[in-house]
Amino acid sequence: MSKEFPRLSMIKEAAVRINPFIHRTPIFTCSTLNEMTGVTLYFKCENFQKVGAFKFRGACNTVFSLTEEEASRGVATHSSGNHAQALALAARLRGIPAYIVMPENAPTVKVAAVKGYGGIITFCEPTLEARESTLEKVVAETGATFVHPYNDFRVITGQATAALELLEEVPELDVVMAPVGGGGLLSGTALSVKYLSPATRVIGAEPAGADDAYRSWKAGYIIPSVNPKTIADGLLTSLGENTFAIIRQYVDDIVTVSEEAIIQAMRFIWERMKIIVEPSAAVPLGALLEKNNFPRGTRVGVILSGGNVDLEKLPW
Repeated sequence: MSKEFPRLSMIKEAAVRINPFIHRTPIFTCSTLNEMTGVTLYFKCENFQKVGAFKFRGACNTVFSLTEEEASRGVATHSSGNHAQALALAARLRGIPAYIVMPENAPTVKVAAVKGYGGIITFCEPTLEARESTLEKVVAETGATFVHPYNDFRVITGQATAALELLEEVPELDVVMAPVGGGGLLSGTALSVKYLSPATRVIGAEPAGADDAYRSWKAGYIIPSVNPKTIADGLLTSLGENTFAIIRQYVDDIVTVSEEAIIQAMRFIWERMKIIVEPSAAVPLGALLEKNNFPRGTRVGVILSGGNVDLEKLPW
């Protein structure tokens, strides 16, 4: 076991650390979807997590891991999505400032959410270069701790607690599936599963139009995402060195999914399970609907990553 990777004891400590602040999300089953896929599905509903996504776990673990001195200077990140909201809320709960660099074309609803959680926003040009240089300036001025959305072991350890809870409640799963973008959720999931249930296979699911993780995993080195095109807007980022190292070692397979299957899966979850998930969360079910080759009755855990949908832009 690589000494650099977070250990099981660290994941369990994270679970205790964040327990007072997060929701322990429910696990749902759906007989209709079991029939459609031919497997027995257990959905870990992170769409019911605070800020509507699993990201609150990682942000919370990181913020509450800081020393008093580090915390007093606050935290900072660049993000236009769920991580920005998660970090702003975690910082508010600890009573410290959160400095968020957001592109000036960020969706108004996300800007409003970050403000609502008390985040201090600095806008920048919508390029990665501008985001990074603006963030550097903010960190230099404030002394805040930079919290990367996924390429940080404290964040990965926090995300790992979702699969930890899943396996505590539903042991002896044959497979656990999670979507993959930057890899924070998939790498954390892989660690928990391999520590607690080594025989269980871990499979990442990714849109075919943003398949950099699949190609990186096959090649054995990181192939950055170039012009990804998918409705699953939470899965557009490239893997980080830390997430990729864990994924390479502990993920058994990565499968790609068509846009049609993602939309179909999202619709089925809304209609059959009566819950709202975002397109990224539907990607693993999309993979099972499109090309499931598991034996009938295989026990499959699926992490539904989030439920933050722009209701003005539904795909149907």
